[in-house]
Amino acid sequence: MSKIWDAVIIGGGAAGLFCAGVAGQLGKKVLVLDHAEILGEKIRISGGGRCNFTNIHSSPANFLSLNPHFVKSALAKYPAKEFIKLVSKYGIGYHEKHQGQLFCDDSAKQIIEMLMSECAKGMVTIRHPVLVQSISQADTQWHVQTNDGLEITKAVVMATGGLPVPAIGASAYSLDIAKQFDLALVEPRPALVPLSFTADTFGNLSDLAGLSVPVRIASGSKGHRYGACRFNEDLLLTHKGLSGPAVLQSSSYWIEGEPIHVDWLGAIERHGGFNCDELFNNEENRLKLTETILASVLPQRLARAFAEQKNLLGRKWAEVSKKDRQALKEFLTNWSVKPAGTLGWKKAEVMVGGIDTKELDGQTMMSRKHCGLFFIGECVDVTGHLGGHNFQWAWASGFVCAQALASKAD
Repeated sequence: MSKIWDAVIIGGGAAGLFCAGVAGQLGKKVLVLDHAEILGEKIRISGGGRCNFTNIHSSPANFLSLNPHFVKSALAKYPAKEFIKLVSKYGIGYHEKHQGQLFCDDSAKQIIEMLMSECAKGMVTIRHPVLVQSISQADTQWHVQTNDGLEITKAVVMATGGLPVPAIGASAYSLDIAKQFDLALVEPRPALVPLSFTADTFGNLSDLAGLSVPVRIASGSKGHRYGACRFNEDLLLTHKGLSGPAVLQSSSYWIEGEPIHVDWLGAIERHGGFNCDELFNNEENRLKLTETILASVLPQRLARAFAEQKNLLGRKWAEVSKKDRQALKEFLTNWSVKPAGTLGWKKAEVMVGGIDTKELDGQTMMSRKHCGLFFIGECVDVTGHLGGHNFQWAWASGFVCAQALASKAD
């Protein structure tokens, strides 16, 4: 008869490995199972290979969930500063890039090695590649059948992540297990993902692929799913549509069939030294060409494209009527465009939706219906903004789960 584990964790990614290390060091007998040849691939490729492992400003306001209060307990018990302490303890150099985003100076592999070391300290057993064939509840125990045999455990922790990047082994297994045990799901869809457009919607902007512009962007709507958002970030024009931090952020809130709204001048105006009304009403611009005036605040190629779209290319400002000036201003500050869709799971960084938080105890991440069944990380209906927040959710949800495993009565 095989030994009885305190916990079998399905998934050796960020949340699974971190949870295993904490639980193991709290004296629990932990087994991690994963189907991949190499563990932590999503960590390895994140942040351009440098892993944006957390964000110093991470707070509940940086997360989407049908229950926005759900994240509060876990983030309070394991805030970003705690993970930063762990990274520092291992002597991993890091730097802040933008709006609190922390990256490794050297390589994302250092985070994976750190998690593996933490597991080793907790005497965690890790087996991979192993295929989990079934999970069933037997009184107070759980049976996990694998292609290597049966594992018996007091608790099962589902940490298989979401559906993005299928090329590195993403799967819906946690969602499948949730369905098996009658837990409600919030429909999953790609998030932090570029948006695509039809040729007629996008006009002449596809010729500007590669151009990056700071903008103010808005999408979603109040009262619908995750509400509305507004971000001041860089937008990247691509051959297929729009990308860059501004678009990735807004994609999490975007509702299919609805437009997104871009203020091409909003980010510049926000940083001071520029006033939109002054630009359009300045009489010193009378003899300047429309595209020249726009090029004073926008990249030249974009300024020409916009002047052309409004039939103002080559026209002096004095020749442009008040009505046309107002129309141009409205066009630039509230460019409303309807995406055809997203670039899908292949290009998505994360997933919105997942296991409905109503089904879980936010203090422990355990199912309210099934004692000993836990869900952590991306498979839960909790999605962070771009910039290290999703990793912070992995660490925080893994931590509170590990604490719950440690306090679980034998």
